[in-house]
Amino acid sequence: MHPGKALILFGLLLIVAGALLLGAGKFPFLGRLPGDIRIERGNFSFFFPLGTCLLLSLLLSLILWFFRR
Repeated sequence: MHPGKALILFGLLLIVAGALLLGAGKFPFLGRLPGDIRIERGNFSFFFPLGTCLLLSLLLSLILWFFRR
């Protein structure tokens, strides 16, 4: 791949990622799905959004599969 095309693709991916981060607050169920791990004890807190990661991975896989066809 030509370096110019790679930079354009990388820039587009950054724009999409930024747009997703800006719109993430409009989906309050993300981060609160079954399977998301949250541990809070005293002054320690740990959060791992396993269910959310799986859902987003599935959606992204379906979108990419659709565009490859």
